[in-house]
Amino acid sequence: MIRNRADTWPVLLIVALSILDFGLYLFVDQVWWLIPYLLIMIIPKACIAAWNHHHQHTRTFHWAIPNRILEVLYALHTGVTTNLWLLHHVLGHHHNYQDQTQDESRWQRRDGSQMGIFEYTFTVAVTAYYRGYLVGRRYPAIYRIHLSYTLLTFAVVALLVWYQPIQALILFVLPMVTTLFVTAWATYDHHAGLDESDDPFRASYNITNPLFNRITGNLGYHTAHHYRQGLHWSQLPRLHREIQHEIPSDLYIEPFWTLFYRYVLRAMPWAR
Repeated sequence: MIRNRADTWPVLLIVALSILDFGLYLFVDQVWWLIPYLLIMIIPKACIAAWNHHHQHTRTFHWAIPNRILEVLYALHTGVTTNLWLLHHVLGHHHNYQDQTQDESRWQRRDGSQMGIFEYTFTVAVTAYYRGYLVGRRYPAIYRIHLSYTLLTFAVVALLVWYQPIQALILFVLPMVTTLFVTAWATYDHHAGLDESDDPFRASYNITNPLFNRITGNLGYHTAHHYRQGLHWSQLPRLHREIQHEIPSDLYIEPFWTLFYRYVLRAMPWAR
């Protein structure tokens, strides 16, 4: 049923987290216990967004039904419903990322200046569904599927809110909104500041940290991902090794937690 065995463990973990969410929703009455869970799960659910992204490039299962079920689970974690990243990211951003007048995840303002990370995060997150719609006008069949499953997902969320409002808010609504914004924030460092219209090897930053690539499905090999976007995530390290001689040395950066330590924690009074 599964197309690539490398997807087995990620899918099992994501399904397990979904079961955990529903278990907490059904059986935990003391909602204050759910607040720490919400905070603890911010980063894990942001990582789930990376796997949702991979699924939009290469479907996980051979059959449509398990793919659709998985996509609904992804949406309940990440706020990104079926085919949204297919439209916005695969058919949009990947074709336009070197043209900042068209890029669905553009980091330039209309005057050509670079957005800051907070402006970019807010803009990309808030416009995600609208920009997906704009791409969808060129792909009406794909958009109809997106719209159908978006309505289904929101109907599921509405039922959850109706049955247990507080639990649904903490376990589903807030994570969906938060993860969408964190996902947008995480994509800023993929391309921001690299205004290269001709050379794909100079248009993306890369992260080779093993832990980062383990939890994001090798998303740090971003030049390779754009160079051959249909390649399964498990094959990206091999492709990166083949093309790394083309990538300038200044296009390698550190993962976000290293930067957080360097620029935030070191500024705290106890670090002085």
